[in-house]
Amino acid sequence: MPVIGGLGIFLLGLEFMASGIQALSVNKMREWLAKMAGTPIKGVMAGTIITGIIQSSTAMTVMTVGLVNAGVLGLRSAISVIMGANIGTTLGNGLIALPLGPLGLLFGGIFATIYCFAKSDRVRNISLAAMGFSLIFYGLNLMTGGLKPLRKMPEVLELIQSLDAGSFGGVIACVLIAALITALIHSSSATIGIVMGLGASGILSWETAIAFAVGADLGTTITSWLASLNLSKNAKRAAYAHISFNFIGVAVVLALFFPAIWLLKTMLGIWGIDPGAVVMVDGNETYPGVPIVIGIFSIVFNIFNVLILFPFVNTFDRVLSRVGHSEADDIEDYSVPRFLDRKLIADFNSALPTVQQEAQRHLQAGAIFLDIARDKKGAPADPVEHYNATDQLSREIRSYSSQLFQDGLSRDQLDLVASLIEEVDFTSALSESLYQIARRVKREPFSEAAREVLGLGLERLDQQMNTVLFAPGMQARMPAGHSVVPDVEELRWKALQSRDVAAGEKGALVALLGSIERAETLIERIKAERASVDREAIIRSAGIPPSMPSQSRLDREDPSTGGLVPAE
Repeated sequence: MPVIGGLGIFLLGLEFMASGIQALSVNKMREWLAKMAGTPIKGVMAGTIITGIIQSSTAMTVMTVGLVNAGVLGLRSAISVIMGANIGTTLGNGLIALPLGPLGLLFGGIFATIYCFAKSDRVRNISLAAMGFSLIFYGLNLMTGGLKPLRKMPEVLELIQSLDAGSFGGVIACVLIAALITALIHSSSATIGIVMGLGASGILSWETAIAFAVGADLGTTITSWLASLNLSKNAKRAAYAHISFNFIGVAVVLALFFPAIWLLKTMLGIWGIDPGAVVMVDGNETYPGVPIVIGIFSIVFNIFNVLILFPFVNTFDRVLSRVGHSEADDIEDYSVPRFLDRKLIADFNSALPTVQQEAQRHLQAGAIFLDIARDKKGAPADPVEHYNATDQLSREIRSYSSQLFQDGLSRDQLDLVASLIEEVDFTSALSESLYQIARRVKREPFSEAAREVLGLGLERLDQQMNTVLFAPGMQARMPAGHSVVPDVEELRWKALQSRDVAAGEKGALVALLGSIERAETLIERIKAERASVDREAIIRSAGIPPSMPSQSRLDREDPSTGGLVPAE
């Protein structure tokens, strides 16, 4: 009963602590991680610090996989963050090893009372985290006491002897059992807590307990893999990085297990510490040195893994980038800003051109829905995924632009920033209209006659997009004979009066032509917004180099030249 109750309280403590800390700061942690993980060294530091605070490498890895899926983190940065997470979680193992069990119930009760009566969410979350921290120690204390009688059971002794880490086969068996337990309960900290309880009660020798602790690192990879199943390829690759990193680390440590045990025993002997020493408590034998040795070994083990694998971060990146690679991966990822640089935000003159370039790229991303609707070769296959990318880019531009409202700007400069934000908003609405058009075109099986009308409507919309996508003098040349397209009203009547278009298709065509008309209205709004502020004059007065609009589009090719040419 104490073992089952202690395990439940231990797991509940981990859950309370993680929930409380994440409720307090998970959004700030996520933002800080996205900013910090620019280089591998910074990624390791960020992963270590954040995991050390939230005390869950599983939560940290799942968060990292989610950020990769959202395009906030690159694969290379994610690999280094995951390495740091493995170090950060061991800091908690060191804390769990402290003999604070008897105080756990006292402080758990104090913070539980505060939690129940607190009015402020912040105070409640702090109390929840502190209560969880206290219950971890109390649960571990219960498990340790409850496991002590097992030492006298012949069946248990026989099982333990079969799991002795005195041989290499025994070490492998211990590692695999611990990996299975960790995979089932989704917490390496919980597994190590159980092992510490078994070791402290004398059921497991300290060498065998260390072998179990090694296996816990292997089992924790299952959660990140499960979290990535329905996410993007890059998110899956981040999960594979976690799996491969832990498997390689465990393989290296297994090869060096017995030399490492000898070295640990020698170092502890120098300090006069014997982890196998018995301490009598209330007439019972206890082994308080075992949890401490497990905590020390976990920290050294994970730091050692990072040290030997960190030089190969770029190799991990290159190899994993090829996993599941297809032609679709070569399509530009519009969820990630290309021009926005947060280091330039404080410098208005340097930051403004990057916003203009990214806003033009946002338009370019929206225009690709026309390529999707016409099954253009090289266009994204999934309109939903591309829409999510454009929506993410829109939010990034608005967030970045809002930070340009700085003290000391002139009225014209403030007006220009506001105008750019409004343009991005109109572009977002345009992208949504184009997405709906592409989605319905892909969904509806149109006849040849209906596709002719629809093709003219899409071509008309394509020409209208040219007016905002390309700079004067760089308009994409349309194929001969297609320079003039009927207006939407004429196309509507063409569909309604055609005998070759079925009745059901007429309704779908009318709805699509209405969406095309709304998209044209939004294009006109974008042009009007650009004309509402004399942008060039404001830019010249501020001494900012003009930024040219993007000129790349999948379907901006002249059939005779295969590329863009100046309009004649």
